[in-house]
Amino acid sequence: MEPDFKDILLFKTNIQTADDKMLIAKVMEKHKIEQWTVDQQDVDCVLRIVSPILKLDDVIQLVSKNGYQCEELT
Repeated sequence: MEPDFKDILLFKTNIQTADDKMLIAKVMEKHKIEQWTVDQQDVDCVLRIVSPILKLDDVIQLVSKNGYQCEELT
């Protein structure tokens, strides 16, 4: 089943390296966020999360608290 468009959250980040991605993977796992990707080939290092529960501010706070820049991709 395809995710509902409103459940897809997109963020501009500075998650650039494999080590960065591994750290964020641990954060996502700890918070039980299962559907996520980071496009490290994109200039904006786009973080994509599918969740009917999480809000933009929740993700921004979570990623920022772990030392990365994170803002809504517009």
